[in-house]
Amino acid sequence: MDALVDNLLEELNCETIFTIPVAGGIPIMESVVVSWILIVAVIFICFLITRNLKVEHPGRGQLALETVVSGGYNFFKNNLGEEGVCYIPYLMAVIVYIGISNLIGIIGFKPPTKDLNVTAALAIMSIVLIEVSGIRKKGCKGWLKSFAEPMPVILPINILEIFIKPLSLCMRLFGNVLGSFVIMELLKLVVPMVLPAVFSCYFDIFDGLLQAYVFVFLTSLFMKEAME
Repeated sequence: MDALVDNLLEELNCETIFTIPVAGGIPIMESVVVSWILIVAVIFICFLITRNLKVEHPGRGQLALETVVSGGYNFFKNNLGEEGVCYIPYLMAVIVYIGISNLIGIIGFKPPTKDLNVTAALAIMSIVLIEVSGIRKKGCKGWLKSFAEPMPVILPINILEIFIKPLSLCMRLFGNVLGSFVIMELLKLVVPMVLPAVFSCYFDIFDGLLQAYVFVFLTSLFMKEAME
């Protein structure tokens, strides 16, 4: 059990890779560096898979890529409607980032989503997007008026939701990723041979992708509510 506690503390510890000598020093954490590597890798992969696109007689790879992109586009379009189409690229970028971040531990990197700062930043960006989408749809006056709907007595609750939603998104993503790590460490202590490898396929792959889906789905759901 002491080993589990030590491993958990090590996972929660955000190591500083280097410091930018500006304004007294800006520490750059491991999660930030891994995120940079991830972003560069995704951009490079996107360049490779899109450099030979064809309008006529596309190959199987292009057809598969178009199927995946159009499927994601239609999914978010069904959630948000025509008025939310402009937000789809951001949501698709976020699901790719979170999905790969959760899977990157398989190849030895520490997932950035194990850093509470990363999940908090993602949640803050989501809540800003949610409120901006409501303002763009209703206007400032209509957006402010919506806090008193359906009746003025729930005004404090609606205002409180602005802070509850990002906290919920942040802690759900961080808690599930960290919880998966704790369960895997317990399994390694109890059954150190075959069983952890089987459950690793679930927690490291399926659950990681599921949490990416849940995060962007809830973001799109909150955006739809804001635009209604």
